[in-house]
Amino acid sequence: MATLTLLLTLAGCGGGSNEDESLGAAEPARAPETTVAPVGDTVEVGPSPQGIVYDAKTKLLAVAVHDPYRLLLLDPMTLEVRTSVPLPGKVRHLQVAAPGGPVLVPDETADQLIEVSLANGSTRATDVQRHPHDATAAANGDLVAGNEFSGSITVVRDGEVLRSFEDLKQPGGVIADGTDVAVVDVGAFTLSTYDLTTMQRTGRIDAGAGPTHGTLTSGHRVVVSDTRGEQLLVDSLDPLEEVGRLDLDGSPYGLASDPKTSTVWVTLTAKNQLIGLDLSTDTPRVIATYPTVQQPDTVAVAPGSHTLWVTGTADGVVQRITR
Repeated sequence: MATLTLLLTLAGCGGGSNEDESLGAAEPARAPETTVAPVGDTVEVGPSPQGIVYDAKTKLLAVAVHDPYRLLLLDPMTLEVRTSVPLPGKVRHLQVAAPGGPVLVPDETADQLIEVSLANGSTRATDVQRHPHDATAAANGDLVAGNEFSGSITVVRDGEVLRSFEDLKQPGGVIADGTDVAVVDVGAFTLSTYDLTTMQRTGRIDAGAGPTHGTLTSGHRVVVSDTRGEQLLVDSLDPLEEVGRLDLDGSPYGLASDPKTSTVWVTLTAKNQLIGLDLSTDTPRVIATYPTVQQPDTVAVAPGSHTLWVTGTADGVVQRITR
């Protein structure tokens, strides 16, 4: 395996966060019991669902559950299980590599990036580094896993490790835009970018008081949930800079983007709420608020934002919201 180690400071790039890094990585708030009935339909799927993604091409919804560890492929309307895929360990976040799949499954306790076919549930596992928390796919087909406890990201091509960048403190969310990848460093409170064509880091900026995840929206922008800072940040990727923000009380955590409508959906785990935001400009505007199931850690959205799905991690359920 080739390892590429980069300097922590690049000429012309932003520096580290001004926040107190001794606080450690932010986590979703422990949700209170629900006091308002969740909207839509709620179906029990299995213990501790956390990690959900929708694929519009196959019209399948994927969700990771525990006890035993499995990836469930669900009918998005009835939430009935179509396929159950055994997993070796814990998963918290999912992405789809491309329309039609595969689903990218970063298995934290197995230290593997697992690709799961939406067609038949077959798998391909690649050993990465310690505790892969999130994974994304670049336009050239390369996969990138953020290894939270190794302070690194690993680039995987065709099931083989191509490169590792070891210049991060604690990578959390990873987001691809073409062949550029943005990484939320939950330990250093920064957002870094990497060019997979040159295999070099291209920038780093501050990302609030405790960022956790990000999602790509229109205009080559990334929306970052500053979970501890109770806000959302809007960052342009070219050049890498903050262009907007929104105060959002309630521990914003789970994110899903609908580029078709320039809409981003964020879960507020401290309030058991789902918030819809218009991102047609750099200033996020709240357009919808829905009561959710308890502990809404992750969210998925269908193109057009007419249907959304939220994991109720506390009660082992998935909520379907039809707008």
